[in-house]
Amino acid sequence: MKLFWKLFCSMTLITAMACSAGGYALIDTQFRASLEREVSALYEENDLLRYALAQELTFNPLYSRQELAKAAGGISISTSRGVLAFRLSGERGEILGGSGVLPTENVTLSNALPTGQRGWTIEILPDGRTVLHAASPLALEDGILYLENCREVSEIFASRSEQYQNFFALMLVLIGTVGALALVVSAMLVRPLNRLSHAARQMAEGELDQRVTVRGDDEIAQLSADFNVMAHRIQRQVQELKAAAQRQEDFTGSFAHEIKTPLTSIIGYADLLRSRPATEEQVRQSAGYIFNEGRRLESLSRKLMDLIVLNKHDFPLRPVPLDAFLNRVGGTLRPSLEQQGIRLTVCAQAATALMEPDLMETVCLNLLDNARKAIETGGEILMEGFSQEDGTPCIQVTDSGRGIPAEDLNRVTEAFYMVDKSRSRTQGGAGLGLALCRRITELHGGTLELESSPGQGTVVRVRLKGETL
Repeated sequence: MKLFWKLFCSMTLITAMACSAGGYALIDTQFRASLEREVSALYEENDLLRYALAQELTFNPLYSRQELAKAAGGISISTSRGVLAFRLSGERGEILGGSGVLPTENVTLSNALPTGQRGWTIEILPDGRTVLHAASPLALEDGILYLENCREVSEIFASRSEQYQNFFALMLVLIGTVGALALVVSAMLVRPLNRLSHAARQMAEGELDQRVTVRGDDEIAQLSADFNVMAHRIQRQVQELKAAAQRQEDFTGSFAHEIKTPLTSIIGYADLLRSRPATEEQVRQSAGYIFNEGRRLESLSRKLMDLIVLNKHDFPLRPVPLDAFLNRVGGTLRPSLEQQGIRLTVCAQAATALMEPDLMETVCLNLLDNARKAIETGGEILMEGFSQEDGTPCIQVTDSGRGIPAEDLNRVTEAFYMVDKSRSRTQGGAGLGLALCRRITELHGGTLELESSPGQGTVVRVRLKGETL
């Protein structure tokens, strides 16, 4: 059964039971009070008759039971209800005499009462009338007589029946009214729960931004507030899961992006050895580059896994001479750049910077690769290493390419953001290079700065920590 019907039936049933019990108790209390008044009046009439008989005995104390019963026929007492009828009976229930006719002609109480005590009972006559029948003992020298009298109480029983009928009709009206109110109240109570149920179904369908309005401070309002807290936490956790999945995807894209550069160098030097006559020195130098790039691939894959997937931040930094480091990096890409008609110039001072060489080489190679992509036909790339006036070591890459529009300059370090998407896809870009460069630079405690003008080229500056910082 739905909660709506449970509330409706409960409220209607409880109200009906409470009103029925209260009405029955009220009618019964009134009836009992009326009956007690009638019993009191019955006993008063019996006492009055006893007094009249006692007066008779005063004048003639030698009356026997038979004589007193015969003398009682001459006693007449009138009340507002008329002349009182009574009779005298023996201890075994035999009728001895009396005045008038009692409604209960053949019923006596003398043989039903404890010896020497009075009592009363209710009798229903054949014609449907209801009477109270009382009896009290009279002690004589030759035995005990019982004085019996009756009082009709049909009216109070009829009144009780009428009250029950009226109360039943009133209860029907009351239950109908309470039922209508219960429908309204049940609907009001269930409405917030229906909103919660709807919001829960919407969340199950993927709409995690569902919230419910909290009204009041009752238990349902508290439940609504708890639902909103739960929905917020679920949404946050789902977002975290999506972010984790995005990091996995970023790793895949970044790894594919990063291995292209050493592979390009390996393929370039291998092709140079395969297609051209070379001196022993050129063979040794090319083999050295191929060996170094192969080793860098191995190290890079492990460190990218730590950086992107495991979000590791405790790579050890060590002092590295900028001139030797940049000359080695420049030599890695120089053959492939020259094949595209791009002249690479490396100009580095004898400065020292704190870095993780493999990761910082990834930054430099990414910057050189971006510079290569920005140059359409021919051009120059300048890679510099120097110390600023405050001793901060810097790596700077300047190209003569097409530049970056001002509205895109602040977004190029966002993951997957590409200024010219069609060109970037054609050249194998994924929009992750500068995002990875910024992240690695921040890992080194440095900053990545960009300056660019459309048609005039771009300057990318990496500020690092010096050996004494």
